[in-house]
Amino acid sequence: MRLKEYPEEEVKKARRLVSSLIRSAEEVEEKIEEAAEKGELSELVLMVIWNRLDLARRDDEKDAVRSLDLLYRRIETEILKREATPAMRLLNDLLNMHDGFDDEGWLKECRKHMVNTFPREDPFSILVPAGFDIDKHQGPLRPPPEADDILLRVDFVREVDALLQEVRSEQSEVQNAQGFDPDSVARRLKQQEKQLAIRQVEVLLDLAISLKW
Repeated sequence: MRLKEYPEEEVKKARRLVSSLIRSAEEVEEKIEEAAEKGELSELVLMVIWNRLDLARRDDEKDAVRSLDLLYRRIETEILKREATPAMRLLNDLLNMHDGFDDEGWLKECRKHMVNTFPREDPFSILVPAGFDIDKHQGPLRPPPEADDILLRVDFVREVDALLQEVRSEQSEVQNAQGFDPDSVARRLKQQEKQLAIRQVEVLLDLAISLKW
């Protein structure tokens, strides 16, 4: 779909939003999150940025290209995050908790986060609600409230496993870049980053599978 195929008023609104994000400088992160909360981020906004990016490339405006490319990627990430399932949002949060150095500390924090996120699975916790004194038979004894956003461990494991299978399939089709020219080196570095991310996801999957309360 091209810009001219959208209603003119929507295009103007998207252009105003993009212009305000570009001008916001250091506050751009806050502005993007505000726009996301209001439901203003969309494919149309991405298209407006892409058109500006295309013009900047034609005019060889390197600084503008760099800024617009970063803005495009950041907004695309925010849109994907909002559209993601609870399992994928949790996976993203867990990966972002890694400081790049302390693997052991990261795993401890991830385990804590999982324990606090997934409902307990032992029969006692399912039959006896929190706050009920089993000895005195006192306390609230009612079924847990229905909630659409409750994430079960089994669902997290299933979705992450499916994601890994898909990514591994794509990775097996990628040929390792040869040579020492800048493009080949950059492709190899990107490939290494992907492999590291895959290993981290595999570790998180194993942690979820073996999780105990």
